[in-house]
Amino acid sequence: MTVKAPEFSVAPQGAGDDAPGATAAFPYDRMTVERFRETFPRARWRDDLGAWFVPGARAERRLTAWMGREWSGVLAYADQRGRDAFAFEPISSPYLEVADGFVVRTPYSRAVIAELRAVPWAQWDPALKAWRVPFRSVEELRRRWPAIEEAARLAEPEERRKREESRKASPEHAERRAEAAERRRRRYPVPEDAQPPLGRVLMTHAGCVMFEAINGELAEPEVAARFYPGVTAGSAVLIWAAWRRPSHAELVQAWPAHTPPSPSDLARGWWQPTIEVLREERRRAASLERAKATLRARQQ
Repeated sequence: MTVKAPEFSVAPQGAGDDAPGATAAFPYDRMTVERFRETFPRARWRDDLGAWFVPGARAERRLTAWMGREWSGVLAYADQRGRDAFAFEPISSPYLEVADGFVVRTPYSRAVIAELRAVPWAQWDPALKAWRVPFRSVEELRRRWPAIEEAARLAEPEERRKREESRKASPEHAERRAEAAERRRRRYPVPEDAQPPLGRVLMTHAGCVMFEAINGELAEPEVAARFYPGVTAGSAVLIWAAWRRPSHAELVQAWPAHTPPSPSDLARGWWQPTIEVLREERRRAASLERAKATLRARQQ
């Protein structure tokens, strides 16, 4: 497995008096520091840079060559030490294979990915369709393995099916389906005596919308109370208004409110959005339009 070496870095750096030189940063290890000081006796530690400063016009080239040699030795030693630690205390799991390193193969899980990304040197191998972790990272992998294994177990198809069946049997699932069905009708109750302007970007309890038509159809009180509890008509009645989501261009052109909505604005169910709300809605709309454009391009 080819590995990058982000822990070692070399950069040109002046000493502050126009003297040329370069800095070297690497993880602290007593033996590595001793070998470094033997090779570069003029090197000195710079607290302000958090690195070793080596003077000289050829310092950067010399440091790069030394670190190239040192790197292979450090990695080999760390891998051997990790291999010995694993042999002394192995990890037994159906999700872990041992070859020239560790191969972690699990069902797709965001929790597993988050844990493995936090393991040093862990890399996704597209050919294997699995994560590869070198022996040098065994301690961090061991520390995170209980969480990885539990997340992988929960991501198994059988476990997913059980959770889905449990969700479908719950009363909350039926309520969510009813709410989704109501949203698909693209209607919103508004007071008959406080109807919103058509063709303008407005904020509602259902999100940012543009009202397209109001035909005067009365909103059923039980439906309005169940799905739109934030809208109150006072002495007036509620009627249905048809709406659609505004495009990104329409959100960019929308004029923001200077103040947040008042209690009366919230009670009638619609108000002019503030600039903070518009910025978030613009970001979402742009992301959604990019996703749709990508999908159309793939289909074509």
